[in-house]
Amino acid sequence: MTTPFGVYVHVPFCATRCGYCDFNTYTPGELGTSASPESYLDALERELELAVARVGERPAETVFIGGGTPSLLGADGLGRVLSAVRNTFGLAPGAEITTESNPESTSPEFFAGLLDAGYNRISLGMQSASAGVLRVLERAHTPGRPVEAAREAKAAGFGHVNLDMIYGTPTETDDDVRKTLDAVIGAGVDHVSAYSLIVEDGTAMARKVRRGELPAPDEDVYASRFELIDARLRGEGFDWYEVSNWAKPGGECRHNHIYWTDGDWWGAGPGAHSHLGDQRFYHVKHPARYSSMIAADELPIKDVEHLTDEDHHTERIMLGMRLREGVPTAWFRAGARPVIEGFIGRGLLETAGDRLRLTDSGRLLADGMVADILVAEEG
Repeated sequence: MTTPFGVYVHVPFCATRCGYCDFNTYTPGELGTSASPESYLDALERELELAVARVGERPAETVFIGGGTPSLLGADGLGRVLSAVRNTFGLAPGAEITTESNPESTSPEFFAGLLDAGYNRISLGMQSASAGVLRVLERAHTPGRPVEAAREAKAAGFGHVNLDMIYGTPTETDDDVRKTLDAVIGAGVDHVSAYSLIVEDGTAMARKVRRGELPAPDEDVYASRFELIDARLRGEGFDWYEVSNWAKPGGECRHNHIYWTDGDWWGAGPGAHSHLGDQRFYHVKHPARYSSMIAADELPIKDVEHLTDEDHHTERIMLGMRLREGVPTAWFRAGARPVIEGFIGRGLLETAGDRLRLTDSGRLLADGMVADILVAEEG
């Protein structure tokens, strides 16, 4: 069986920095004259040429442009990105091609340009429909704009549109979540991602929590909000296929499935991570350093990790168990059987044919359960 292959492209530019974000992104003030979108695109095209020389031509079954704010490149810039992938690795027939977009940097003309360039899936950052929650997150879009953008994308001809939600933001209420869900359903999208807020060290939000200006996130609140989101989405024709992702039939994100099932991908751009067979590696983070290495015809790889059979086993269990389909029971070692049987007895896991998977109740405890199973395997 051929290992699925995808290409991820990281766009490191943002107009402003959100208070909760610790991604590898840079605002114009942070970059100054050390890097620009044009120099980034030049370097990206050359990186993909160097990448193919290293790993060979391998048509991408999925392409995902993330960031950062890819839509800041405009439809022409994103068309250039996709052309670079098409002219190097190539695209498999029926490839899924996604770009993330900030609703404020989109328009009907932008979506029409993306469709003409070959994109067939859009992912929009919504986070919340509540103005108060957006202020706490320091998001730079108006509450109604993501829904407008989703409708514009659909009107342009996109059949697959995702909206991202974040829940558990300090000061958020259940009514805020219900309001966001109303907006998501009204937008007519076929995919929703909903992530609990993680307050990352080094972010503006972490500093506010530490100073007592914002309350710390609450695990019980996370659980109740997750249940609220799940119940509403499933009542509207969505179903979960990964712990944090829901889709209508046929709307599942194929690119993310490559990550969750130990597939291969090349990550292009500053700070991007790659996984190829038994190797995992990531690029230098700063756009200026990235471009200078590419200019010297050097792949900007910072570090390479060689994965053992044990590493692959651990990751297949950790990620596969987050999927609705679960993983084959044969993957688990004998030492884990008593722990697994205990979780089945508590209604947190179930067997379906030759597979072990989470129950609805188990989804709330997935990460802890998997950790317990892996520890038990070690004896």
